[in-house]
Amino acid sequence: MTKLPEAEWTQREDLARLAEALGDGNLRWVGGAVRDTLLAKPVQDVDAATPLEPQEVIARLDKVRIRNVPTGIDHGTVTAVLPGGNVEITTLRKDVSTDGRRATVAFSDDWKEDAARRDFTINALYADPATLELYDFFGGLEDLKHRRVHFIGDPRERIREDHLRILRYYRFQARFGCDLDDEAEEACAELAPMLKGLSRERVWSELQILLAVNDPTSTVVRMFNKGVLGVILPETGEDEIMAFENLVESEFEAEVPPSPLRRLAALLPADPDAVAQAASRLRLSSAHKKRLVTAAGRSGDPGDPHALAYRLGREQAIDRLLLAGQDPAPLAEREIPELPLKGGEIVARGVAAGPEVARILRAVENRWVDEGFPGRERVEAILDEELRSSVTS
Repeated sequence: MTKLPEAEWTQREDLARLAEALGDGNLRWVGGAVRDTLLAKPVQDVDAATPLEPQEVIARLDKVRIRNVPTGIDHGTVTAVLPGGNVEITTLRKDVSTDGRRATVAFSDDWKEDAARRDFTINALYADPATLELYDFFGGLEDLKHRRVHFIGDPRERIREDHLRILRYYRFQARFGCDLDDEAEEACAELAPMLKGLSRERVWSELQILLAVNDPTSTVVRMFNKGVLGVILPETGEDEIMAFENLVESEFEAEVPPSPLRRLAALLPADPDAVAQAASRLRLSSAHKKRLVTAAGRSGDPGDPHALAYRLGREQAIDRLLLAGQDPAPLAEREIPELPLKGGEIVARGVAAGPEVARILRAVENRWVDEGFPGRERVEAILDEELRSSVTS
């Protein structure tokens, strides 16, 4: 009997109570928690599967006063609210029909039938909560051992069921894969145009996870060469791929954590208008769109890091420096300073409130930044010079 290694999450008392509430044999851990434990990686979320139908799950949890929420009851999912972290419990299912974006399902009591509708063999591993015995219906353990990402069954059929599986394949390949699956790669390339039918929110959600992988360079390059990336990011060309490769290398050298948005910026041209259109197409938030557009103005030398951080903010200054292949370490040396001068002080010096005050304040600020943020005494001297200049002009 092959068993799941013990991990901190497998010893949680609230999970044992959950399994006991549903009854012996009625619950198995499944998916990412099982896969990542086998890979000795941190586990974020715990999911479970059960042959019990949702209303029965709710009744049994209510009986022992485990709070629960019918988060996806039409598709068989009930969320148990637990002290150590919520658990999504989904009734075993089989597909009745699919259109590439959503599936109509029927409940089942067959564990293998449920496994057969999952995307990859490494995601179709189940573990008994009491014994930690593993159930592997499609060779997922062997694929994990060799770092292979294999579709369950025919890749083209699985992709036609859910077009997002193209991006999920590349995401898992970036995170876990070593051996390439030529059949899967060909299927993804052939069916890539189907990605156009997905909501942009789903596309960005999946792309964001892929770009957050420590080093997705080889995967992104393959997506580009296979024509997959061009379907979702038609702006990306050879220059952008090179910029992406350089950025990832710069992040490693500077020991800066990866940023999906910064990496997306590298995959888009240094053209604010084109980037704004791409951000709108992907349904990004206003804040994320603004950050991308700022990164798009990256042509030329970004200049002094501290001046850049003052004008753009620390996060966006780091983006610009890394995209230019420069070390953002100087930004860790001190906080972004604040101009030691207010508009009211200019008014007190005899300048009428209005546009002239704003102009003088900007002029003082620009000189203050250019001189490396000198202290109050120098700012007052700069102000005196600007006031004299405004009188004589």
